[in-house]
Amino acid sequence: MKLKKHLLSAFTMLCMLVLSQSNALAKGIDEAINNALTPVSNLLMSIVFFKINVAGVGVPLVVVWLVLGSIFCTFYLNFINIRGFAHALRLIKGDFSDGHGKGEISHFSALCTAVSGTVGIGNIAGIPIAIAAGGPGAVFWMLLAGFLGMSLKFTECTLAVMFRKENADGTVSGGPMYYLTQGFAKLGKPQLGKGLGLFYAFGILIGCLGIGNMFQSNQAYSQFLVVTGGDASFFVGKGWLFGLIFAAVVFGVIVGGIKSIAKVASKLVPFMALLYIFTALVVIALNAEFIPAAIAMIVKNAFNAEALGGGMLGAIVVGFQRAVFSNEAGLGSAAIAHSAVQTKEPVTEGFVSILEPTLDTLIVLAITSLVITTSMVADPAFASALLGKQLTGMAASSAAFTAHFPFVKYLLAVAGMLFALSTALAWSYYGLNGWTFIFGDNKKGKMIFNVIFCLCFALGSSIKLGSLMDISDALVFLICVPNVFGLFLLAPLVKAELSIYWDKIQSGEISPVAAETPA
Repeated sequence: MKLKKHLLSAFTMLCMLVLSQSNALAKGIDEAINNALTPVSNLLMSIVFFKINVAGVGVPLVVVWLVLGSIFCTFYLNFINIRGFAHALRLIKGDFSDGHGKGEISHFSALCTAVSGTVGIGNIAGIPIAIAAGGPGAVFWMLLAGFLGMSLKFTECTLAVMFRKENADGTVSGGPMYYLTQGFAKLGKPQLGKGLGLFYAFGILIGCLGIGNMFQSNQAYSQFLVVTGGDASFFVGKGWLFGLIFAAVVFGVIVGGIKSIAKVASKLVPFMALLYIFTALVVIALNAEFIPAAIAMIVKNAFNAEALGGGMLGAIVVGFQRAVFSNEAGLGSAAIAHSAVQTKEPVTEGFVSILEPTLDTLIVLAITSLVITTSMVADPAFASALLGKQLTGMAASSAAFTAHFPFVKYLLAVAGMLFALSTALAWSYYGLNGWTFIFGDNKKGKMIFNVIFCLCFALGSSIKLGSLMDISDALVFLICVPNVFGLFLLAPLVKAELSIYWDKIQSGEISPVAAETPA
């Protein structure tokens, strides 16, 4: 405990030394890095998000790759996203958990940690962006993509537990870098697996500093200003101070490892999810008379060849892209958190993982979509501004939520800050696993990473670093290429593991036990 306090004090002093400079210094850093990295980010973005023209609609190949992986896993595993759903709920309850499996956290805690990394600002602000780009029909295809993504999650999370590394101190390390390396070695292609594993580890390491770190800090700061008075807030122009405080909180949690992160996530995720869902349901209830028209608009637009945003194809592309960006199915990031679960049967965490897109996409995004679309029906001016892109992102969501109760914007801001915090906690663990895979698993190395992560988080509130963000985003989606490639080739191992598990269930070798309280 004393060591932890000393480390926290040292980190705070380091941040104060770096961040207590003028805004001019922050802007200078921002400009210098952007100028240096812009050519690199432009090249990388053009490669990763390369589009092919289909009927006048630009279709990103990386999204096509992820969709193909989702469809393959769904059919190859005989719609495990449907037939495994009830069993997943029983596992979360603890019905099949005896507490004797290797690992560090419970099924419930692993799910909360993974969900904390996917449910974020994008769930609130992303829907208006998707509707503006692809029309209301994008919502339909977004939900379908979430449904298919459940099978992809099942596959990668089962593999993550199957091939996780058990460390000497009782901790575990897992994720795509491990199942690509060990899985391909099992297939007789060790060098290919090692190369893909290292590439994935590097991508998740760099990516975690952007999408799961600086971006979250920046968004949390903007929402904090809403709560504290907007342009009149004391913290205007003091992003460094907010970043320092938030980074200290993050450091205090992540220095304790996955158990500490999971403990916070298991408390934070249910609270913030219920807060947001309750607020959204109140708005939907007030717009109840417009629900039928909103649903009809979504369905009609989804199959309308003349609809906004390139017709039906445009709605499909935008819907699938938004769902992928939201639940991260196929990126392999959540599999890192799921690999830490305490279980003797790897496939059990595959079942649990299908609940993640259920909450993230089929519930949270669906509810947000109803808030937006019922508001479009109720207020033509709002619909016109949204589809005309005069009102988009967080501003559009805020307008829809606050149409009845202006104070709701404060609840949204609080939810946004909690989303940002929880996402940063989860992504710190993802990046740490990439770090240890590359540099080795030792306490000194882990501490170096934690300090770097939190320093970047503190800086993220003060500077935008647009080019660095683009590079981070591109790398996060580029790593889906080796990950999904591995899922195609390693899927037979998952199918065999699933068959063995079902046989144990049916024979009574695995039977329900008294449910334990989730850790």
